[in-house]
Formats: sequence, C-alpha cells, structure tokens
Amino acid sequence: MKGIPPLTGAPRIAVIIVNYRTAELTLRCLAALAEERDELPGLKAVIVDGGSGDGSADKLREALALEDYRNWVSLIPLQLNGGFGWANNQAILTLARQPNPPDFVHLLNPDTEVRPRAVARLAEELRAEPRCGAVGSQLLTPEGAPAASAFRFPSAGREFIGAAQSEKLGRIFGIRSTAVRSEESVEVDWVTGASVMFRADALKDSRLFDDGFFLYFEEVELMHRMRARNWTVRHVPASRVTHIEGASTGVGATAAVRPLPGYWYRSRRRYFGLTGSRGALVASNIAWFAGNAIAQLRTLGGRTQMNNRVRIRDLLRSSRTPTHADQNSSAPSWGDPPGKLPAWMAEQ
Repeated sequence: MKGIPPLTGAPRIAVIIVNYRTAELTLRCLAALAEERDELPGLKAVIVDGGSGDGSADKLREALALEDYRNWVSLIPLQLNGGFGWANNQAILTLARQPNPPDFVHLLNPDTEVRPRAVARLAEELRAEPRCGAVGSQLLTPEGAPAASAFRFPSAGREFIGAAQSEKLGRIFGIRSTAVRSEESVEVDWVTGASVMFRADALKDSRLFDDGFFLYFEEVELMHRMRARNWTVRHVPASRVTHIEGASTGVGATAAVRPLPGYWYRSRRRYFGLTGSRGALVASNIAWFAGNAIAQLRTLGGRTQMNNRVRIRDLLRSSRTPTHADQNSSAPSWGDPPGKLPAWMAEQ
C-alpha cells in the first residue's frame, strides 16, 4: 500500500443506496439519513434503482424532486438488475468522474435506518485509522437487539462448526466462530455490506466490487482483496443501524427456514475461486457435510433443531472445484467508465 496523505478539512462523503423494488423503504432510509446532515452538511447521497421494473424509479424521482432532497440526493436509474456489487459500482464509477469525488463512500441498504451519528462515527474511525480501508456499523434488529455485523473469513473449520450448529465444538477444536462480537471498535476480516464505509483511496488501490458475483460474498471478496493490499477493516459498534434483513431478497433472519437461492452457491464457489486454492472449496464442502451430519444426530437426540438453509442437493451440484471463470477477477478500477455489463451475465 502506498503512503496516503492525511485528509484536511471535512471529508466528502457519498452515501449509496441501491433500491430494488423497495421504494418506500428507500425513502424511509433516506429520511433517517437526512438527520445526519446536521453534523455532516457536505454529505451527498446517490440512489441507484437496480432495474426494479415496478415503477420504483418514477416514485423515487418524484420524491427526490422535493426541496428536502433536491440539493443533495441524485438518482441513477439502471435498466438492468445486475446485482448488488455491480449496481454499487455504477454509482462509484460515476462519482469517481466528478470534479470533486468523495473521500469516503458509504454503502447503505435500503432496508436500514441509521441511528443518530451512525455515519459520523464511521467517518471518524476512518480519519483516526489511516490504514483502514473499510469500517462497518453494528446492525440492530427492528426490536433493537444486536445482529451479526462483523466476521472472520470462511474456512473449512468454520464451515464445520457452522453446519454442526455447535459453538461448543468450536471451543473443543480451537476454531473461532465466523461472527465477531465486540462492544469496542475492533479490527476484523470483513464487515456487513448493509452499512459499510470505504475509503476512496483503498478502492483506488484494491479496485471495486467484482461483478462476477450477482449477490452474496461480493463484500467478503472485496475486503479479502483489501487486506491482501495491507488495508485494515474495522467494526464500529458505536455506529448503530436498524436493519430489516432480507427485504429485497426474501432471504434473511425473518425467513430462517427458506432455502438459499441458487446464486448463493455460485457466489460461494466464486469466492473460493478468487481467494483460495482449488482445493479450498472441496475441503470446505467436506467439512460442511461432516458438521451437518453431527447436527442431524443432535436433532435426532432432541438436543437442537435444524435451522440450516443450505440444501444438500444444491451444495452437491456446486461442489466441483472452481471453474476457470470463477478464478478470473472482474473488478473495475476507480477511473473506469460505468456501463459495462456484469461478468456474471456472460457466465450463465
């Protein structure tokens, strides 16, 4: 990582919200975000409509014409639902070509509402930690309970413990769980993409989201790439954001028994293809099957209930080693023009 000069003055912050058929939630998210401008008057927002096709873009355009929003919020209506990473890339690439591009880029899910100073605290962390490339908020359930927000990278051991649904086995084998819990700001492997602020210089150095992912694992791979370039990632519990998980996808905490979609398995395979050896996926799958067998036995013994959304037949279908396409990165650079179709479309 090259030396980065410290920021002087108030940082330019751009918040990106990708909407997909959740216009009402997006406007609620934006209303909460507006309160942050009292402390961060230079904050701007970009709403990206990811090809909703349900009238969302028109509804958002009408709302953003109101005086409350017209001077600090812009809309990018896309004709294609190209996925989470690709949609965010279109906004970032557009912002990068402006005369005064942002210093920090905050990605915020439309099904979130920031609590007071949530954005400011992320910006403060980036300013205090010049080697930090990304900082993430503490997500809260609608009831106010902390939700998993910071994580360790996937590994065969964590696949085993997760499938077994037993933290006790993790303690026995010395395997730390995937989720990281902390009440203080802490360095982690990756943070949730529902509320994450990136340093623009880190994106310039590491490149943007890999658009070979449609959905899932794209932020994990990006932060893996950042850490490989000697940037750090931090979790900031003082930045608190309420999250209605799965509002766009229907896959979340409120849909615990709903099976994961097919693209989750393809994204998982691509993640291992881009970040690990060819055998990493096979080892992780074997570990998952072993852990799942233990969970099945515990269920028969009445010690637990199965709540795993991974389907065995779908995992088997995706269990081959990563393909050649899975190992080819498709992450645009900061200065590239927007508009290029996502790589995942060519791989279908």
